[in-house]
Amino acid sequence: MIERRVPVGTVVVDALTEAEVVHQVRETWHNGGWILTANVDIVRAISRDRSLVELASSATLTVADGMPLVWAGRIAGSEIPERVTGSSLVHTLTAAAALDGRSVFLLGGAPGVAHRAAEVLQSRSPGLKIAGVAAPPVGFDQSEESLQPVIDSVVLAQPSLVLIGMGFPKQEKLIRRLREVMPNAWYVGCGAGIPMASGDSRRAPASMQKLGLEWLHRLAQEPRRLGRRYLKDDLPFAIALLAGAALRRVRR
Repeated sequence: MIERRVPVGTVVVDALTEAEVVHQVRETWHNGGWILTANVDIVRAISRDRSLVELASSATLTVADGMPLVWAGRIAGSEIPERVTGSSLVHTLTAAAALDGRSVFLLGGAPGVAHRAAEVLQSRSPGLKIAGVAAPPVGFDQSEESLQPVIDSVVLAQPSLVLIGMGFPKQEKLIRRLREVMPNAWYVGCGAGIPMASGDSRRAPASMQKLGLEWLHRLAQEPRRLGRRYLKDDLPFAIALLAGAALRRVRR
């Protein structure tokens, strides 16, 4: 059971370790749910759009997929035990699914990426059941005609765990639609977790992750795509988030 929830900006983070998150999912396979992997970019987006506040608040679990969120909670006086990333949950939850005889659906990435990720995950977790993979084209969610076949393919496969790597809020909006017709599965919006699992993209070294510098590693890999987001948008927001946490601590 969740013991503590920590407000961080526009989200409320569940103060759980990754092992506790995995345990909770394993204890509730039949009930289903969904995990919001909140990072600075996601919290910033939510702060600008009230409809996203409602979407995020419907998550079963919200984890801190970003060290600034962990730091903000601690500065404000509430302990968030560790960072829990979507890219890491791809591995730990599929390993749990393999142990429990549950099946997994991988949704997202460029053509072929989800297939390669499935092969890697099966090699690491023998016996893992892959219910299906799909890489819908860009813009598939813009019309019901192209969205419905994607939903139908997942529902037909009846997986216990659905990993969706499409970026926020596209993946979360798809989770909402899927839960309407298949509520007894667990869903994770894992962002770049699928290409990272396949090896098409690489995570930062562990030392950079611990220092909260994984964003810098990704920026070096994709400067044109991520430069504006990380430097102009997310970095100032992260500073403001930490300053706000310090102010709340002082006011206490």
